[in-house]
Amino acid sequence: MGDSGIAAEPALTIHQMFASSVERFGDHPALGWKDGEQQKSLTYREYYQTCRVAAKSFLKLGLERCHGVGILGFNSVEWFISDIGAILAGGFGVGIYTTNSPDACLYVADNCKTNVIVVENHEQLQKILQVEDRLPHLKAIVQYKDALKEKRPNLYSWAEFMELGRGEPDAPLDAIIASQKPNQCCTLIYTSGTTGQPKGVMLSHDNLTWTAMSTCRHVNLTEPSQAQEAIVSYLPLSHVAAQMVDIWVSMKVGAVTHFAQPDALKGSLVNTMKEVRPTAFMGVPRVWEKMQEKMKSIGATSSTVQRKVAAWAKDVGLQANLNKLNQNGASPPSSLSYQIANNLVFKKVRKALGLDRCSKCFTGAAPITKDTLEFFLSLNIPLYELFGMSESSGPHTVSVPEAFRLTSVGKEIPGCRTKLQSPDAEGNGEICLWGRHVFMGYLNMPDETEEALDSEGWLRSGDLGKQDKSGFLFITGRIKELIITAGGENVAPVPIEDAVKEQVPFISNAMLIGDKKKFLSMLITIKCQVNADSGAPEDELTPEVVELCRRLGSNATRVSELAAGKDRAVNTAIQEGINRVNEKATSNAQRIQKWLILDKDFSIIGGELGPTTKLKRPVVAKMYKEQINNFYKEVPTPTSPDAPEPPK
Repeated sequence: MGDSGIAAEPALTIHQMFASSVERFGDHPALGWKDGEQQKSLTYREYYQTCRVAAKSFLKLGLERCHGVGILGFNSVEWFISDIGAILAGGFGVGIYTTNSPDACLYVADNCKTNVIVVENHEQLQKILQVEDRLPHLKAIVQYKDALKEKRPNLYSWAEFMELGRGEPDAPLDAIIASQKPNQCCTLIYTSGTTGQPKGVMLSHDNLTWTAMSTCRHVNLTEPSQAQEAIVSYLPLSHVAAQMVDIWVSMKVGAVTHFAQPDALKGSLVNTMKEVRPTAFMGVPRVWEKMQEKMKSIGATSSTVQRKVAAWAKDVGLQANLNKLNQNGASPPSSLSYQIANNLVFKKVRKALGLDRCSKCFTGAAPITKDTLEFFLSLNIPLYELFGMSESSGPHTVSVPEAFRLTSVGKEIPGCRTKLQSPDAEGNGEICLWGRHVFMGYLNMPDETEEALDSEGWLRSGDLGKQDKSGFLFITGRIKELIITAGGENVAPVPIEDAVKEQVPFISNAMLIGDKKKFLSMLITIKCQVNADSGAPEDELTPEVVELCRRLGSNATRVSELAAGKDRAVNTAIQEGINRVNEKATSNAQRIQKWLILDKDFSIIGGELGPTTKLKRPVVAKMYKEQINNFYKEVPTPTSPDAPEPPK
């Protein structure tokens, strides 16, 4: 705790924060969802009482102190109630990624001595049934959606589970709640480790309640007495960002959280957005990129006049917003052309995206390109970047309207500090974090905990960054992602990958290769249609890419027609884009010498992207080992920038 200000605020348990919210916002809606076509909701008072019943049910099933309740399913009322019920009963809330294999579920459940696992449906249930005989602490399984397809001992439907606690006395639960202290662990977030097994990040009551309070103040959220905030819950709740925003920040400020449909990321999100019209919205970069691609494909098929009006408006919007940034102004621009553009284009776009009430659009959890930031800024939708990690209970820095710089992740939430360890000549150092949001440690992993925290309690992020004179933080790369070439030169891959994507707009993903190699090479994927059910990439190109190909003189409509350099026109366009990036390289070692178009895009289901769409570099390197080895089989023949050889 600090000596003054927000860092010195009294520490609260989850129960104390929840009880205080019930006192202030009791009759306001807390949760909203659709049951078929019917809209349902729970007030704060009902939400709290339901969580108490769930806590009693967990105790009746034999939940022991400091044992886990695993939750495996898409965001729902039952997810929240299971999580909070587990905490009130003295256990740990433990989210498990819905994309986990049975073995990955086994690892998490075993690691935190799970007593109860709550699953969404029959499909998720099967994963647990496959491994339950290897879970010695497991006492019961609860399924919260759909009727049970089979009866088995210790398997309960949601209704049966809630019935267990309904008639139980209050005293035993109240005694457990009263014994809880703010510095005790209440939640485990398993980091999707790109290497090795996931680590259980232990977060205390104070980590969650204090971070929620600091975040609410920093981003200026309002309570229902002024205007109730509304948010949409759709990002994986096993991830810290979704949990902090959807459950804890909402509870602190008395917001109403609406649940999206399970197929949200496959296309239904925009329908929920239009129904809910959130006042604050958090999207990972891929969500914003998808919106951008969708708008571009609609643009590609609209009339010439519409296209010209949109292009003019976006020019006006970008200029006005960039001017505003340069003057540090938080008020919207007011020129006549801006007002016309706003009425003709911006308001309509916001309405079509369900963002017409949304004054706070956030992006985080993975790097976003400047191209996407400028695209939305030109439509008068500034995306406020934030930075943080599971180990910092979510946010550390958050951009806000009055403190916003393009490509910066903003300034620290109040009560937190940043230190740059061993900065280089340009001021880039490892970002270290300090504050009450810093985690307790990794469950049963003292060595890894010691590695993450220094003797003074600073958390090493593993990210490289720099701060400008005004204290804005810029992320420049990950230490682990740094490529060290055979010549000993350090290369940060993300800026080069982003530059290539900016130069060649039909590229979806680009991954730079070159660690311990003589030169840099790159794997490239092309923007394609995505299967609405599975989320898997398909062979058809997006309408926007087909249109771009036509302009280049190519008739391609499928990825397979472009893969491995089959299309001369597209190859030339990519090579020219790469040449433009190479011209700006700081040294020869930073130039891309070879590249290859892969036959399918990266995806979560394919394993190349993590749950928040972060690129899993070691996985991709393993999958495309042969293609990468081919880059380095022969020495590249030097080509002049004017007459590049198409790649083999």
